[in-house]
Amino acid sequence: MTAVKPARPSSAAKASSKSQAPARSHRAAPHEVRIIGGQWKRTRLTVADAPGLRPTPDRVRETLFNWLGQDLTGWRCLDAFAGSGALGFEAASRGAAQATLLERDRRLADNLRQLQARLAALAVQVACADALTWMRQAAPQSFELIFLDPPFDAELFEPALEAARPLLAPRGLIYLEADRAFDALAVQPFGLDVWRHAKAGAVHYHLLRLPTAATRQSDTAVTL
Repeated sequence: MTAVKPARPSSAAKASSKSQAPARSHRAAPHEVRIIGGQWKRTRLTVADAPGLRPTPDRVRETLFNWLGQDLTGWRCLDAFAGSGALGFEAASRGAAQATLLERDRRLADNLRQLQARLAALAVQVACADALTWMRQAAPQSFELIFLDPPFDAELFEPALEAARPLLAPRGLIYLEADRAFDALAVQPFGLDVWRHAKAGAVHYHLLRLPTAATRQSDTAVTL
């Protein structure tokens, strides 16, 4: 008896089969970053799957805190677009007297509060708030260090600089992370100077300061 080969499915049948298959999720799996220095060194922070959430990479934070001198004892710090909390908790880990973390997404803010409780991080304060609104209402000269790392597609760089500038204490610094370089002309309207600038992949990161805090040290540009 001759075996009969099964008929191959038609192209229409293939299309029907594909349409009935369960759709694959495009949501990225949660991942982690780690605190790289201070009392909570190597502590891992879970990064939630949230639109626009892009934690500052470990190697960028390592360079940043080398610039800052590692020890932030007594500093008052503001992490205006906290997200995972990597910058704010890193500052607190290195001795900051105050680390205020702003996050308008309630779920992310709750995650930050849970981490604050787990670490018993008394210097950390978490506020579920819009960063621009909060900064515009804050007391002038309240912080020695302000972290600005807004979502790159939100066009918040200039508004954030404008809102943050009055909050700087004398000799204070603003960290700005962006998808492009901000040179002296770009930050001059906000009454700031570029002190440090570096690039890692597509990310530009800067330390900005008040002109009165300027020294004769030239600006430094580094590509990682």
